[in-house]
Amino acid sequence: MPIELPSLPYAVDALEPHISRKTLEFHHGRHHRAYVEKTQSLVAGTPLAAASLEEIIAKTAGKKAKAALFNNAAQAWNHTFYWSSLSPQGGGAPSGELADLIDRDFASHAAFVDAFKAAAIGQFGSGWAWLVLDGGRLAIAATGNADTPLAHDQVPLLTIDVWEHAYYLDYQNRRADYVATFLDKLANWEFASRNLEQATARKEAAE
Repeated sequence: MPIELPSLPYAVDALEPHISRKTLEFHHGRHHRAYVEKTQSLVAGTPLAAASLEEIIAKTAGKKAKAALFNNAAQAWNHTFYWSSLSPQGGGAPSGELADLIDRDFASHAAFVDAFKAAAIGQFGSGWAWLVLDGGRLAIAATGNADTPLAHDQVPLLTIDVWEHAYYLDYQNRRADYVATFLDKLANWEFASRNLEQATARKEAAE
């Protein structure tokens, strides 16, 4: 399948007032599009021309000579994952197995929130904060720039983009307010739970 810019999974104004239409128009329509188009140009005419973003990331991670391709492919993948990590009906706490694992691995949902906020707010410069499955346990991961859990044998469940273009039009330099709003109003726990279920099914099938 060719690498293409995916549509948003909701209307461009669906996240207002928490994330504005203008932010999504710039973030999805310009930033994400640029990563996709650059990836397309870098793989054109190469053995990776028909590869998926996941395959490109796997083949270029950690390779200095492939840094430009890794950065653009990873950013294209990270952004697609981020859009699904947001929901107009999101926020609050998860339920079911994911809630149980958060209590097991973080002691409580409140402790998870504190750890996630610390990772997202404390990420110096540009990057991401993630809830991941790492060796069978939940963990918080912070990655700089284009780095992604896919390059570190972790299974991403949920992410927040803390590059300034994700929030500056709405929150200016108030990253902490943006992170709090993500957790309170936007985090798509249904998406995170589906990712956990799929990871569990893959593990069981491999055993």
